[in-house]
Amino acid sequence: MCVRVCVKTRNASARESARAGVSRYVEYNPDQALLLPSSVRDELGEQHLAVFVHEMVERLDLRKFEAEASHVGRPGYPPQLLLKVWLYAYATGVTSSRRIEQRIREDLGFRLLAAGWKPDHWTLNEFRRCHPKSLNDVFTQVLEAARGMGMAQLGRVAIDSTRIAANASPDRSSSREALRRERAKLRQRIRRWQKQCDEDAEPPSGSSAMPAEWQQRLEQIPRQLEELSKSGQKRSSPTDPESRYLRRRGGFCLGYAAELAVSDDHMIVGQRVHQEPVDCGGLVAMTDAVQRECGQLPSKVLADCGYYSTPALQTLRERGIDVIVPDIYLAREMDGLTEPVQMNRRQRRRSPGLQEHRQRMRDPAARADYARRKAVVEPVFGVLKQQRNLRQFRCRGLQAVATEWTLATTAFNLTRIFARSSSIR
Repeated sequence: MCVRVCVKTRNASARESARAGVSRYVEYNPDQALLLPSSVRDELGEQHLAVFVHEMVERLDLRKFEAEASHVGRPGYPPQLLLKVWLYAYATGVTSSRRIEQRIREDLGFRLLAAGWKPDHWTLNEFRRCHPKSLNDVFTQVLEAARGMGMAQLGRVAIDSTRIAANASPDRSSSREALRRERAKLRQRIRRWQKQCDEDAEPPSGSSAMPAEWQQRLEQIPRQLEELSKSGQKRSSPTDPESRYLRRRGGFCLGYAAELAVSDDHMIVGQRVHQEPVDCGGLVAMTDAVQRECGQLPSKVLADCGYYSTPALQTLRERGIDVIVPDIYLAREMDGLTEPVQMNRRQRRRSPGLQEHRQRMRDPAARADYARRKAVVEPVFGVLKQQRNLRQFRCRGLQAVATEWTLATTAFNLTRIFARSSSIR
């Protein structure tokens, strides 16, 4: 009875408001201009990621960017502006410079970091291309800040790699035979054009640019053949000659191998990009990268069987590092796929120390460490590739791709620091 009375009273009040000309909705006028512009920072709030990126970059030493800047032409955008925009973009999964240019005009977070300026995609790409060493230094400074907060401790470090596709089509790759056929056809085409010019006493109208393009392509083919012979592969991409065909789950990928070293709290403490088809040479290289970034060696290194190499294990053990890396047969045994592997005398002579290494890896503590490896490093790759849209690089060439990977890993560490500081608050 009480509910019916309330409904009748509410309906009656609504009818009275309608008769009086009073709207039941808030005032809505998209064309209404503000007398004073609102503060973007106040709109976002102090707990927003863009505000955190702004405050974090302001604490960094960016003098290397200023030393590398050109003093010719009109004044450019400050390096901290472009760096903030790039880091925030990679932290939110935006990897296209043209999309960033659009978001600067539409997104409050990008507008805050750009401070009202609107750099175009060419300016953004030029900044990323011209400062690879300085961006590596930014990764180091962010990691130092995290270690100052008690994060990224080196008690145990997991190393792994993934294959990321290059900005090139695998269907347009060329073999040595195809490159030689293309070179022969271009030479024949140029001879025909020269013969036609001799017969007509003047070149055909509108065709002066063609021989220049053909000659430029002729100069590129020997370099591509040389690069192909150095790589040891059967095919190469004319779009990105430095990319490689790398084996991954489900087939091959035209791209690059991206490696990470991750601490127990999912902080990236080392990163690099290479072209090698296998990972066994990356164990020492990634350990050196961790020492270079953090100033100390990890006490324990975890990796899968792809990183197993007797010389690499011996090198790391001489440095006092506990190495948890099984060989391929022991990895299948530890995963429960096969029975325990026994070695005969011939195998022991060919692989000295392998039997002792397997016994050490069968220890319950070593097995627990190896089981922990997937939970440490695999989620980081999942976030970078699935949430941050890094299944394919935007740039071309090993150096440009390495710079892009550095930006992505730096942005990941920033989000980890942001999550830690938010939980403390």
